[in-house]
Amino acid sequence: MPRSRASRGDLHGNAPDDARAALLITDMINGFDFEGAKQMLARARAAARSIRSLKRRAKQAGIPAVYVNDNFGRWRSDFRMLLKHVTRRGCPGAPIAELLAPDDDDYFVLKPKHSGFQFSALDLLLQHLGARTLILTGVAGNFCVLFTAHDAYMRDYRLVVPRDCVASLKPSDDRYALAHMARVTKADVRPAARIDLSAL
Repeated sequence: MPRSRASRGDLHGNAPDDARAALLITDMINGFDFEGAKQMLARARAAARSIRSLKRRAKQAGIPAVYVNDNFGRWRSDFRMLLKHVTRRGCPGAPIAELLAPDDDDYFVLKPKHSGFQFSALDLLLQHLGARTLILTGVAGNFCVLFTAHDAYMRDYRLVVPRDCVASLKPSDDRYALAHMARVTKADVRPAARIDLSAL
């Protein structure tokens, strides 16, 4: 059971520290220089635009954004170093990272594996916030987003996965992943614009 805000304290001014829902942005701070990335780059950019719009609406509704990002094997790095790396000149992922540049009151969790929960502090952060609904976005829809959805479902989170806020290598991969998450994890996969954030 989530603890009260008073018993949880705060995270040194990072707000909001009490939210029933959280927006997870998965692996969008990314160089997109891996094998096959060119196939998904256009869809990833479209997803980034949808995520940016959704993030603005979420902030107005008091829903915090949590960047859940792969550490890409850089065990000495932190999120700010990763952001600096992917926004360098000529990096294919720079336009997406600039589009989704984090705000000062956003949260960050680095993950070493596909799922945002595996070997990370994500569950502890969500417990601190009191979040019971997760809005999952990012790449790849059929890997990191899907595996995060599985782990979230097993932890009894309610899931929303806006279909226009995920991208995989192929459109068919997205269709498979979204259908699977809707069926198996009971995720709401309607487009972002149709999600009533105030109801979450």
